[in-house]
Amino acid sequence: MQRFDKYWIGIVLGLLLPLAFILIYLDHFNLWFLLDVGKAAFPTFSKLCMLGVFPNLALIFVFYTTDTWNLSKGVLIGAFPYMIAAIGLTI
Repeated sequence: MQRFDKYWIGIVLGLLLPLAFILIYLDHFNLWFLLDVGKAAFPTFSKLCMLGVFPNLALIFVFYTTDTWNLSKGVLIGAFPYMIAAIGLTI
């Protein structure tokens, strides 16, 4: 597992996992129409960004317990754009 302990792998995982989770969530609950409304899409997208970060937290815990610190830090860095987008869209 130590050969995968690189920042860039964690950052890629941290960026792609929330996006995949948001897309699966939208598809599973059939919420695509909420993003087509226009101005009403911003609060919905903000909440989806906040929701999308939760799988990253689980992944950080898994990497933390396996002592792959660089992967854990990379996933945390990859989660920041989603958190910043959620804050920016709520203001």
